Amino acid sequence: MPIDQEARVAVYIDFDNILISRYDQIHGRGAFHSDKVRTLPADGRDSKVRTRFQQATVDLGAIIDYASSFGSIVLSRAYADWSVPAHAAYRDQLLARAVDLVQMFPTTRSLKNGADIRLAIDVVEDLFRLEDITHVVIVAGDSDYIALAQRAKRLGSYVVGIGVAGSTSKSLAAACDEFADYDALPGIEPVQIEEPELEPQPAAEPTAAKGSRRGRGKGAKQADAAAAASPTEPAAEPAAPVAETSTDESPAQAPARRSRRATSASVAAGQDEVAMTPDQRGEAATGLLERALRILHQKTDDEWLHANVVKEQMKRMDPVFNEKSLGHKSFTDFITARDSLVDMREEGQARLLQLKDA
Repeated sequence: MPIDQEARVAVYIDFDNILISRYDQIHGRGAFHSDKVRTLPADGRDSKVRTRFQQATVDLGAIIDYASSFGSIVLSRAYADWSVPAHAAYRDQLLARAVDLVQMFPTTRSLKNGADIRLAIDVVEDLFRLEDITHVVIVAGDSDYIALAQRAKRLGSYVVGIGVAGSTSKSLAAACDEFADYDALPGIEPVQIEEPELEPQPAAEPTAAKGSRRGRGKGAKQADAAAAASPTEPAAEPAAPVAETSTDESPAQAPARRSRRATSASVAAGQDEVAMTPDQRGEAATGLLERALRILHQKTDDEWLHANVVKEQMKRMDPVFNEKSLGHKSFTDFITARDSLVDMREEGQARLLQLKDA
């Protein structure tokens, strides 16, 4: 669907669904529950599970940025029990993107379908209460949302779904006007999980050696028993794969660091713009430009994009962006200073942009 300047977007995130889906995609079906990630302690214990949790981090900034390509985001909500440690690790990232955190108090042990029902009620209520909403973005892959997607379409909204491959209902994708795979979103880099090396197994004793034990004396048997009681020290286990975060970095901050080249680091990491150095602001703006171009190239399939469309998308993703605050007289000067990343050509009064590797 073409970008409409007056389009107004509402984003609804079933946070528990997307978090579990991503973890199971990386580490295998059912891994989230078997690893007991939901109750991950905040004091750093159980480092193996914490490392696996960091490897499966969800980049919510990429989701919000993609949703903004449809129009201005007028409301965004994420549904979860935010007292759960695994969820609480993402609070800063979500608040930095102005996402409203809807608290789901656990009325039952599993809180089954709690977020589904609350999210569906809010969508329908918002569509009746806010008649100017043109797009509804549902971030989940659960088949329970099929009826919601169908109802939102009947009420006149353009429905976009975003889910994790392998955990998305095909029927839900069919019920939406458009469905995006999380892994295909601009800025999402494939996570490489290193398989731990298997410990070397002791070589089997030759058959002849086993047979030679039969005639051995008592002293030899006692020596064997002593050797078994104090075996040779095994080789050190290989270190578990470590995510691209430091030991004191919150799991929610990992996506912002990994996608620094593709988004504004100040927004994704929750860093105040005024606290950044001029070089850091310049790097963040370059990343913002790259991600905006990738999103627009993916959505429109256009080889060249109008500069004003690109700037509008950048402002949607980061309202703080202003090329003049970076020392450039115009947006054209801002682009010219990044000629290693972007090609620019003129057609009459229009200036067209293209990523060099697009």
